[in-house]
Amino acid sequence: MYIGLDLGTSGLKAVLIDDAQSILAEATAPLEAVRPEPGWSEQAPATWLDAADAAIRALAGQKSLESVRAIGLSGQMHGATLLDADDEVLRPCILWNDTRAAVEAAELDADPQFRALTGNIVFPGFTAPKLVWVARNEPEIFARVKRVLLPKDYLRLWLTGEAVAEMSDAAGTSWFDVAKRDWSDALLAATGLSRDYMPRLVEGSEVSGTLRAELASRWGLPKGVVVAGGGGDNAASAVGVGIVNAGDAFVSLGTSGVLFAASDAYQPDAASAVHTFCHALPDTWHQMGVILAAADALNWYANSVKTPAAKLTASLGALQAPARPLFLPYLGGERTPHNNAAIRGSFLHLDHATDQQAMTRAVLEGVTHAFRDNFDALTSTGTQIKRLIAVGGGSKSDYWVQAIATSLGLPVELPVAGDFGGAFGAARLGLMAATGAGVEIATTPKIDRIIEPNLGLADSFAEAHARYRASYDALKGLT
Repeated sequence: MYIGLDLGTSGLKAVLIDDAQSILAEATAPLEAVRPEPGWSEQAPATWLDAADAAIRALAGQKSLESVRAIGLSGQMHGATLLDADDEVLRPCILWNDTRAAVEAAELDADPQFRALTGNIVFPGFTAPKLVWVARNEPEIFARVKRVLLPKDYLRLWLTGEAVAEMSDAAGTSWFDVAKRDWSDALLAATGLSRDYMPRLVEGSEVSGTLRAELASRWGLPKGVVVAGGGGDNAASAVGVGIVNAGDAFVSLGTSGVLFAASDAYQPDAASAVHTFCHALPDTWHQMGVILAAADALNWYANSVKTPAAKLTASLGALQAPARPLFLPYLGGERTPHNNAAIRGSFLHLDHATDQQAMTRAVLEGVTHAFRDNFDALTSTGTQIKRLIAVGGGSKSDYWVQAIATSLGLPVELPVAGDFGGAFGAARLGLMAATGAGVEIATTPKIDRIIEPNLGLADSFAEAHARYRASYDALKGLT
């Protein structure tokens, strides 16, 4: 058996699978980000350890763990977990959706070696600019930093005593030579660091260490359980849903929104704000566009009108031409394709006829238009998307999925009921590490149904997307 742990922003998910990759047990433990200042987002790393302990104990309550052979890790990317010489945490982790380091990111991005070596814009949410921000604003903390870990890799340190990262997560730090799959000494030096501050590297399907005996005893696991390299949340989710071959892609309607396409070659285009990272499997890469608020935007609106999100979407019926009102879902800035940390969300073109249903549609359509922006950015780099699978909580809304299919002009496949996300992908990577199995085990799930584009509405969605882009351009001038 194999355990997958996915350290998310709002919770830690654990799954237990067998050799046939059937899920035997699953558990979650909640987490919460704090926002002490506008644009900030932090978590205490100690809460991750408590969540992992609670989730694995919950698995043990459902199924004996005495046959577990490996644990795989997945997690939120880009977080700056700062440790001292004794591996004690120096401050709360600065998370992926924290935009305080926008000035520092722009300064690093102006140095051409960053885009040349990483293949990416230096975004405010990436790890390197956060360290520059700490150096400027918390110099007493920076002076004590001896190790920088990403969130899931701090969890690994607790599990194994080993400071290790893997390629897909490291690629999102702005310190990584993505083509060579190694830390860049030049980029580290540009931020006042060196390779000595960084964990060693493994591929996601390789062994990174062995579970500490104390934890194995606590949870009823055998001695010698290995911990796989794992993957950043999106790369692990791609392994979970079988997106490992060029031409395959998934669209994730989670807290953030992701359009993820696998690639067998390194083909960056940083100016497009497309993310080009290593995949969690050897000799593979991926490209993705990222929306900072996808289902999060719907949840924000649902909370504002005191109505559950599922109830709002269930009342919409069949897909309609886009509503006259527009919603720009930039509640905390945006990445692809705008790279704009200052932009904020907006409702536009409201009138006396605008009711709750029209505003709900506008929110779904606004995120849909943002995905179209992502799609255009990815395909402009030469990336081909021949097959698209939808995952995440928002994919339960047929209205939303068909809106995306219509806007992108692609059928969208919906898997059978089940969890094929980061925790499942992490468990698969654990299986690979323990058994030496190859990429062939990362099969796509059985497809329940396919939602086709509504060709009769394609032109109206294209026109609405053009209005959306024009509205962004106008709003950008006001920030």
